[in-house]
Amino acid sequence: MGKAKKEKNRISKEQNKNGGGPAKGNLKVKGENFYRDAKQVKFVNMLKGGKPTRNSKGKIVKEAPFQSKLALAAKVQPDRRWFGNTRVIGQKELEAFRESLGSKVNDPYQVLLRQNKLPMSLLSDASKVSRMHMVDTEPFSDTFGPKAQRKRPKLKVDSLEDLAASTTELLENYDDKNDPSLLSNNVTDWIDEARDSVFSKGQSKRIWNELYKVIDSSDVVIHVLDARDPIGTQCKNVVKYIKKDVSHKHLVFLLNKCDLVPTWVTAKWVSILSKEYPTLAFHASINNSFGKGSLIQLLRQFSALHSDKKQISVGFIGYPNTGKSSIINTLRNKKVCNVAPIPGETKVWQYITLMKRIYLIDCPGIVPPSLEDSETDIVLKGVVRVENLKTPEDYIQKILEIVRKEYIQRTYEVREWTDHVDFLARLAQKYGKLLKKGEPDLGTVSKMVLNDWLRGKIPYFTPPPRNDDDVDEIKNAEQVKEEEGVAEKISDNSKEKKKELKGVEQNFRNIKNKVQEDKDIPDWDEIFESVVGEEVSSIMNAKVENANEDDDAETLADEDISELHLKTDESDKEQNDDEDDESDEGEDHDDDTLYQEESSHKGKNKAENVINKSKKNKRGKRKGTHDDDEVTISKKEPRMKTNKRKIGVHFYETANVKNRNRKKVKPQDITKLAKKFKNMGNKK
Repeated sequence: MGKAKKEKNRISKEQNKNGGGPAKGNLKVKGENFYRDAKQVKFVNMLKGGKPTRNSKGKIVKEAPFQSKLALAAKVQPDRRWFGNTRVIGQKELEAFRESLGSKVNDPYQVLLRQNKLPMSLLSDASKVSRMHMVDTEPFSDTFGPKAQRKRPKLKVDSLEDLAASTTELLENYDDKNDPSLLSNNVTDWIDEARDSVFSKGQSKRIWNELYKVIDSSDVVIHVLDARDPIGTQCKNVVKYIKKDVSHKHLVFLLNKCDLVPTWVTAKWVSILSKEYPTLAFHASINNSFGKGSLIQLLRQFSALHSDKKQISVGFIGYPNTGKSSIINTLRNKKVCNVAPIPGETKVWQYITLMKRIYLIDCPGIVPPSLEDSETDIVLKGVVRVENLKTPEDYIQKILEIVRKEYIQRTYEVREWTDHVDFLARLAQKYGKLLKKGEPDLGTVSKMVLNDWLRGKIPYFTPPPRNDDDVDEIKNAEQVKEEEGVAEKISDNSKEKKKELKGVEQNFRNIKNKVQEDKDIPDWDEIFESVVGEEVSSIMNAKVENANEDDDAETLADEDISELHLKTDESDKEQNDDEDDESDEGEDHDDDTLYQEESSHKGKNKAENVINKSKKNKRGKRKGTHDDDEVTISKKEPRMKTNKRKIGVHFYETANVKNRNRKKVKPQDITKLAKKFKNMGNKK
């Protein structure tokens, strides 16, 4: 074996390395492999191994590895742990567990941090009709496919005779009047068949697929509601699905567009909806937002609760045109989602990164099918694009019914009308939307009115339900707080401490309703003081009856009358105030204080703010006293000051809703101007 050419060359090389001596190695050993080292030999044996060695008759002479049937006798350790139950729970412990967790399992403000080993199905009482958990009992892989282990199907009959007997009984008891499959028994008004395809927007299979993708991918689901109609824009079917099938996901209500309604309405709706799920008020705006800090704080709490996850996802769902994409833009403080004041702008879902551990998911608007909603309700909810309506003038009558007449008159400057057609005709004459022969273009004008309705330019809100128990909540709207994040560990170990997180608070006074500062606005504090005879401290201490829609007209009339009768009183008060200010200048002037003088204008009356610069010098002495022997100057009693907030003012009179320019001068008619300038030269 050492006579080959390659072997001779190797031997000669090793002899040269050793200085001409005999070559080291295993040449003298017969049968040695010179071409594979130990590692390669093990690899080859691994490939060839795994098979038994057989003789010429085919019997196994040497077993393959792990093929031997001879095994040592196994012994079980004589310990009680292997022969007893791992955990014993008595009836008392089980009842205590049911009471402690059963009372909080439906509370949305309680979060279960760690689930016990006890089956959670024991919490729910046994129902009359037991649920068939087909996916759990018979998985798809065990029912179909190569590993199918399908059991016998459950049938109501045991034999063919029982099946024939049940069929005969059904035929004997058959009644034509009780068969719903017959067309003669199908009672319908054919509204669904007569509806146009535009009224089924938001109900397609693609939209619902996007919705369920968002729900499945989200840990927290935020349902965006319109503050003008929270109940009408609530997807009850989706809320029921989340509560029943995916109860481990957190659901939060978000009242958007709260700047379009009065503050007390927002506070009332928040207090009502908070009984079901955590509710926050929000105003989506990159520059002047409300509720942004509270929402981010709430999401941080959810992120802290799910500390075992790398990140959490927050999905935004709701009706079209409720402001889901605008809320995401507000949270990111820049445009990351396309927004438009028309429904259907968002086509597909999209992920947006808010923080390192919080992701936001935008979802297209969905419209759950409802038999209660008519075509007019669907249009007024903002589901259908206005330009796709064939007869938009048919939906103006509902707007004129639900909106107060004063608001319509103030918005469009149309004083009287008989019906919606007359109103549209007068509006067309005003805006110049006329057809041939001077006929009004009702379709174009009605689309303008519907667009104003959808954009919030027409004052309207759904009044919240009023109860005697909720009167105090309206008065103390400042103290309405959203407690969220209180988490408790429910376990059998009573020594575990409850983990509490800081609640989320919202001050509804900070909602920027874009109050318009006008010099012609009177000081309502002085008016109410002179009329009522007492001070009005804040809007929350006002009577609850003033919030009724029926009483609003009376208060508006009273305000107008009081404004006319009290003009002279206001002028006298202003003169007296100026004299008091001049007399106080010599006495109350101090270097350590800075006073902001009251403005003489009616619309700019503000309370005096005293700002202390330093606390070194005490204000016990006055500059008017020189010696202790002199007679001390008697201090003048301070004037009674009222709270200078704008109270008693109707919301839609002072709120510049949707940035409408109420100071815009009405343009003059060109034909009248031409006649005026034409006749100017003829005058002497």
